[in-house]
Amino acid sequence: MANTDSRVTIHMAASLDGFIARKDGRVDWLETSDEFANGEILDPEFVESFLKTIDCYVMGSRTYETALSFDTKGLGWPYGDKPTFVLTSRDLPRIRDTVGFYSGDLAQFVNEQLRHAFRSIWFVGGGAVSGECLRLGLADEIRYSILPILIGDGIQFFEKLDRDVNLHLTEVKGYKSGTVALCYEVRGHRGSEKST
Repeated sequence: MANTDSRVTIHMAASLDGFIARKDGRVDWLETSDEFANGEILDPEFVESFLKTIDCYVMGSRTYETALSFDTKGLGWPYGDKPTFVLTSRDLPRIRDTVGFYSGDLAQFVNEQLRHAFRSIWFVGGGAVSGECLRLGLADEIRYSILPILIGDGIQFFEKLDRDVNLHLTEVKGYKSGTVALCYEVRGHRGSEKST
């Protein structure tokens, strides 16, 4: 039985037109020059405190390769010392002791392994992984950071959804950078199904 206190969050930064990367996987557009005068400033202490509430990260192989490229370029490993699980059947380099690889049934992995071990589980990419997480009814919330740019084409935030997914907006924030952060509760996830 899964831990009922655990929470699965899908988090992604995307362009206004809904792409998380260019077709070739590049994310060079993540740094924008917009400024929203009335926006909030991301306080580094708040960010550090917030990141401490995340217990583990889950991602697809392309997101992992992007994180590896950031680390190689000297930008650092974005996931700190938190356990990071990469969903892949490919043989990829393991650069940290905190990185693990999984290939198999996603629902079984989340419900029978991750939910037992962690309270705050964050899916951080990519589009196929996010779509599968929603199709299987595993997500409790979606955190969506929209950057002030249109890139025209690329990898979609959610790939191949086969049904509607009802959401409830719980938070909206606009930042000085022009980024808008949205938080949605997923309607019909495991928690609300029990209450109906």
